[in-house]
Amino acid sequence: MLKRVGAGELPETIRVARPEAMVAFGKQDAVAPGYAEAVRAARAGGFDPVLRLAGGRAAVFHEGTIGLAHAVPDEEPRTRIRSRFEATAGVVRGALAGLGVDARVGEVAGEYCPGTYSVNARGAAKLAGIGQRLVAGAAHVGVVVVVSDAARVRGVLEPVYEALGLDWDPATTGEVAAEAPDAGWEQVRDALLAEYARDRELVPVGVDERTLELALELVAEHRAG
Repeated sequence: MLKRVGAGELPETIRVARPEAMVAFGKQDAVAPGYAEAVRAARAGGFDPVLRLAGGRAAVFHEGTIGLAHAVPDEEPRTRIRSRFEATAGVVRGALAGLGVDARVGEVAGEYCPGTYSVNARGAAKLAGIGQRLVAGAAHVGVVVVVSDAARVRGVLEPVYEALGLDWDPATTGEVAAEAPDAGWEQVRDALLAEYARDRELVPVGVDERTLELALELVAEHRAG
């Protein structure tokens, strides 16, 4: 999707998905001494290890999370890195706040895959992480929101982060369901899309054949281990 937006073949595109269980490793993880052990730990926990597109350290996706990918055409993508982070964090914070979460932007001390633009609850529990990837002509902003089952995130990250030699505090790993019990996966998805729709027209479309073909060509680049 990012490559096609950068090539001018697609307009600005937002993809919202319910992913299967995977641990998405970053480039720093892939060169760490314990990477092979971390990949084995992910598989042993029932998570498919993949190499992520955006930066950061190992992050977890599963059926109780929302994976959001926003590809934006930009002839000078490096000049707007911060503004994209701020805008996306604002979208996520606004969506969660509208569902009754005390949502805030900022890193929680000890959080996994730490980031300045993480979205947390009460300043204590990370709910969403945000990363970026740039190519010629476009930028990709990736988001994972943990809607439910944070215990699965903690459970797989404990051996993975131990293998990678990363320190973190599992208690900082939160979920939307613990903050707003009536907010399920569909409610969070709809709230995110409503926030994006505040300043742009959203047109629902399926994934076209050329994008699927290109995705299959790129699969090998994202296999871990």
